[in-house]
Amino acid sequence: MRLFQSPNVVVRVTYRSEWPDGFGARGWKLDIALDDPEIIASTPSPGERINTSVLVHDILDHYVSGFPPSGHRNEAMALIQLSTRTGSDPRSDYEQMIDEDLIHGVVFGESMRSFLPPCAVRLLPPEVLSGKEIISFLVNIMGHDSLRTLFLERFFDLGYRGVPLAQASWNRRGLGYDRNTAIGICLQWLLEEADRILVNGSFSFATGFFQIGNHACQITLDKPINIMFSKLV
Repeated sequence: MRLFQSPNVVVRVTYRSEWPDGFGARGWKLDIALDDPEIIASTPSPGERINTSVLVHDILDHYVSGFPPSGHRNEAMALIQLSTRTGSDPRSDYEQMIDEDLIHGVVFGESMRSFLPPCAVRLLPPEVLSGKEIISFLVNIMGHDSLRTLFLERFFDLGYRGVPLAQASWNRRGLGYDRNTAIGICLQWLLEEADRILVNGSFSFATGFFQIGNHACQITLDKPINIMFSKLV
């Protein structure tokens, strides 16, 4: 059953039973992120504390909100969108990125110097330093724990700065920002239905697209089978 004629947003997705990305993950990716090595395919399973999956996060909190799928700054903003939409606390995700990446001098999407808050940049010498050199320099001045706290505060600051940008992006697409929770739950249901069909049919590959509106959403699989699921928001 077709619930609408002109969806506000169309997002293409691809499914594989095993992605050739070195991880062998089963799941889904946005087509706009197929060539991004930082994006790992996700299953429809929601998190322990979050009622929607990573793919829904990629669709709503990144794509619809206007934030590219990778990069620490983009993820900082997208995680606040996830928090707004689901009530989750982004702190643990921020801390994981700090401990796994930033504290080792790794920043995706920009240089360490441009990611740091101005108060930390003012402490740095003028010469060009690598990310690891910057971290070593700041640890010597501030200490490890203080630098970690600074990064955490930076993530929250960047995240909340993204709120008006996300609201404007939703408005430009004709979607009600206050509908984000309901739309997310709707997309999650559609994703689980489509995934069930592919798993039960032992399909190794499929393509399709989500159609997203304020009052209804739809997922259509167009290869190798043609099937559609619709749901009111």
